[in-house]
Amino acid sequence: MSTITTPKAPLAEQEPHPITAHGHTRLDPYFWLRLSEAQREAKVPDAHTQRVIDHLKAENAYSDVLLAPVKALRDTLYQEMKGRIKETDMSVPYRENGYWYTFRYEAGQEYPVHMRMPAVPGEEDIPAQERFTDFLDENALAKGHDYFDLGDYEISPTNRLVAYSIDTVSRRQYEIRFRDLSTGEELPDVITRTSGGGAFADDKTFFYSRKDKTLRSFKVFRHVMGTDQETDVEVFHEKDKAFSCDVYRSRSDKYITIATDSTLSSEHWMLPVSDPMGDFFVFLPREAEHEHSILHGPDGFHILTNWNAKNFRLMHCAEADHADRGKWTEVIPHREDVLLEDIDLFKDHLVISERREGLTHLRIRRLSTGVEHEIQFHDPAYVAYSGTNPEWDTHRFRYGYTSLTTPSTVYEHDMDTLADTLLKQQEVVGVFNAQDYMSERVWVTARDGARVPMSIVHHRDTPLNGTAPLLLYGYGSYGINVEPTFSSARLSLLNRGFVFAIAHIRGGEDLGRTWYEQGRMEHKLNTFTDFIDCAEFLVKERYGDAKRLFCMGGSAGGLLVGAVANMRPDLWKAIVAEVPFVDVVSTMLDDSIPLTTGEFDEWGDPNEKAAYERMLTYSPYDNVRDAAYPSMLVLTGFHDSQVQYWEPAKWVQRLRAHQQGEAPILMVTNLEAGHGGASGRFERLKEVALIYAFLVQEAGLA
Repeated sequence: MSTITTPKAPLAEQEPHPITAHGHTRLDPYFWLRLSEAQREAKVPDAHTQRVIDHLKAENAYSDVLLAPVKALRDTLYQEMKGRIKETDMSVPYRENGYWYTFRYEAGQEYPVHMRMPAVPGEEDIPAQERFTDFLDENALAKGHDYFDLGDYEISPTNRLVAYSIDTVSRRQYEIRFRDLSTGEELPDVITRTSGGGAFADDKTFFYSRKDKTLRSFKVFRHVMGTDQETDVEVFHEKDKAFSCDVYRSRSDKYITIATDSTLSSEHWMLPVSDPMGDFFVFLPREAEHEHSILHGPDGFHILTNWNAKNFRLMHCAEADHADRGKWTEVIPHREDVLLEDIDLFKDHLVISERREGLTHLRIRRLSTGVEHEIQFHDPAYVAYSGTNPEWDTHRFRYGYTSLTTPSTVYEHDMDTLADTLLKQQEVVGVFNAQDYMSERVWVTARDGARVPMSIVHHRDTPLNGTAPLLLYGYGSYGINVEPTFSSARLSLLNRGFVFAIAHIRGGEDLGRTWYEQGRMEHKLNTFTDFIDCAEFLVKERYGDAKRLFCMGGSAGGLLVGAVANMRPDLWKAIVAEVPFVDVVSTMLDDSIPLTTGEFDEWGDPNEKAAYERMLTYSPYDNVRDAAYPSMLVLTGFHDSQVQYWEPAKWVQRLRAHQQGEAPILMVTNLEAGHGGASGRFERLKEVALIYAFLVQEAGLA
């Protein structure tokens, strides 16, 4: 692409806007590009809104011109990726509260149809599809909308009602509706501006959380069926802007639970379902940096906690002793080298999900005897996780498995006999043989001596002699791990000779809680230097061509690639940044922007001088300099609630103003979508095809 004669890029007018903090003033010449939520959603745009929209459309038109040479390639890639998807398909049914549930996809349809059927007592085998009946068709709900997302659905305890939430704007504000499943009738109850989830206490009482103007879930309400939302009673108010709350029904069906969390602290409030009009009580008062989750069972509570346990431990207490930690007993102790991630509790079994050396292991303990066993996995880099297991009185455990070369797979593990049964593996339509692809896991020694794991996959025929194009992906924030999962779409890159690598850098929790701590706040630079060190390792070890090295990241991963673009613009042939968080300081200074107040524990509070100065050292927008930047493809969504579209829009303008090379910098805005991009299983592939066409062209393989 860098050799194409390009038209003139859109030039946004500069209107210097001073932002002063701690006696330091920054001028933001593109501040005017921001719009409020109301302006974005207005059916008739005002003059300023139209000016911004015209600029975004001009950016799209410019990208269309520069990407015109790969239009046919985009179409080819899209058809390839779509062609690997089994269009008529069905999920593995699961049983809950006397019913089987599943969903199906139909040929040509973007969204699933949810189905269910009564379970026959004593029947454990999965019933045939023709025995199920439809109860929620997402395609019908999505009709007439450019964007659609079903946030969640909840079935009432009697199985008669369903509450379901929808978002047709992509701002992650959901409208909850209700349907009588015995008649198929849509009920008049409608609840707006919610977080999407909720919980039935009984068929008459429903609890849900509502969002404030910054899209923080800050209140929980009780709704009585058949009444207007305006009469709903507030039962919980989270006044600390660093916390966000949600509400759910405990697996034991005994409690309605409100969970309120910040980055580093959590608290739970509970109400017996038998007393829906009563008052919630606190499980344990919140403390700074105490994170915990709770699971209620017949013998009391299990608590997954980091109390005196950086990598978490599992505790247990009797029901009456929940607020007295002196009466908690230890079930699984803390370990320095193992992160305890999750548990599943059954009548006579405890399933333990734990991360060792960056990989998840599933360990099962028989409660009656204490005997343990572990499910074995053999890929060098893989993901194993607890599946849908709503039933307590069972010896069957569902789990999922995937790797860079293994399609998503669902197994049922008999916890008594230790036998595994394959229930379903994602079918890759067309020519696919997992043996044609090779994966490995390597360790990179970072500049400060830390050992960084990296997962790599490539086609068996791709030579690892320093000649292959290579795409490095990363994230590195919030303790979130980028897992080595299978992607049928990615085959289009691998089949064209790309090597794909994931850098499991600090800021994630791949190697435990310390790995996360070493990649946030004052240690944030480790995230970026780890990524650069991984890239240099790949080139040195001849996994890829130094002249065709690409990187990609989204959201906080967009911050990552934005930072390394400034630090080492010479290292990359091209960069893809999806919904990138790049204007760190300005965003974190503005608590009117969604999610800002809840993220001070991740990045720091720039109202404090030390944090302000620290964030200024790496914020991509603030560190753009005169340099020969690589080609870039930047994608954003006009309705993004996580990273506002104006961050990448401003960043692109500043990059172009300082670009000393010939490589183009492109931005594409989806004017109908938000943080997750287009909705629908096929529409999303069009965005992937755009990215891959850009990479293939930049690699000289078009």
